[in-house]
Amino acid sequence: MKRIVFATLVAAAALPLAAQTSTPRIDQREVNQQQRIEQGINSGQLTPKETAKLEKGEAKIDKMEAKAKSDGKVTEKERKKLTKAQNKESKKIYKEKHDKQVAPKA
Repeated sequence: MKRIVFATLVAAAALPLAAQTSTPRIDQREVNQQQRIEQGINSGQLTPKETAKLEKGEAKIDKMEAKAKSDGKVTEKERKKLTKAQNKESKKIYKEKHDKQVAPKA
């Protein structure tokens, strides 16, 4: 019985540690934005230059997230900063997809 209680306590203590670096909303949003970029490429709404610029922005956010996770805890301030960066990038994706530029047809 003591082993079960001890194992439960250890598992309960480890759970918050795993949650501290977990960023499921940020990760899902990253996937969604990559899909939007891919859709823009496939439809011709994004030129190669626009695509490169958007991918560079996404890479910057990835680096910010990695830096936030590097110390083992993603603080609320870091989460807000990441969300703000994703909001900004999302607006850029929309703007580039809805401007009058189109990719040249092959």
